[in-house]
Amino acid sequence: MKKVWGRLYLAFVLLILYLPIFYLIVFSFSNGKNMDVFRGFTLSHYADLFADGRLLAIFLDTIMLALLSSLIATVIGTMGAIAIDATKNKKKKTVLLSLNNVLMVSPDVIIGASFLVFFTALGLSLGFGSVLLSHIAFSIPIVVLMVLPRLKEMDKSLIDAARDLGANNWQVYSKVLIPAITPGILSGLFMALTYSLDDFAVTFFVTGNGFTTLSVEIYSRARQGIDLEINALSTLMFLIVLLLVGGYYLLTTRHSHKGNKPEIGGLIK
Repeated sequence: MKKVWGRLYLAFVLLILYLPIFYLIVFSFSNGKNMDVFRGFTLSHYADLFADGRLLAIFLDTIMLALLSSLIATVIGTMGAIAIDATKNKKKKTVLLSLNNVLMVSPDVIIGASFLVFFTALGLSLGFGSVLLSHIAFSIPIVVLMVLPRLKEMDKSLIDAARDLGANNWQVYSKVLIPAITPGILSGLFMALTYSLDDFAVTFFVTGNGFTTLSVEIYSRARQGIDLEINALSTLMFLIVLLLVGGYYLLTTRHSHKGNKPEIGGLIK
């Protein structure tokens, strides 16, 4: 009986979460001008979307920003996680973890305002560079939190064995350590990518000089009234996210199905 109620509760939660999204998708095919009544099937809103050069340029800028910021944050975050895990002093390690978690628990408005003050004080112009640096900054703690559990689960004797066999530092990192924590790195990459794609508050503070992202542009247009062209764009973004999640699922599933004794950099665990 508990399983039945548990499944019903899960279904109810999923319905609440996904119903607005499906509502938005359905009306992206409506022949009307708003979401009051569905007035017949049409693809005109998608045609308008692909004819809107400004919106497509913003879409590409947003994708480029998310990819670049998530890649840089993944590299920095992975190195940071390795450094934190290697810290022997417990107090120092606790301090580093606490500092890492500050950006995770701080409100986005506070983070955005802080970055705005920081860039203004340094005399940096607001635009793509300021948004990129901000997205990298708030993505790094996410990557660290995704990679650290993999480092803790890793059998450290593999590293000792590699060193005993004559491996240098680069070989230890590239052949043993990085392959062992790859699932955590991928998790951090995908989380950073999705955080960057949907961020609004931080971006709203630090954008400028004609550069904007989809979240800021949609907010600006929504203040003038909902355009079903935005529904079409949101539908495409939802499909892109589904593809990303599906790709991540396939990668992690493939990694977990390699067997009970996965090969790591030529060594058998």
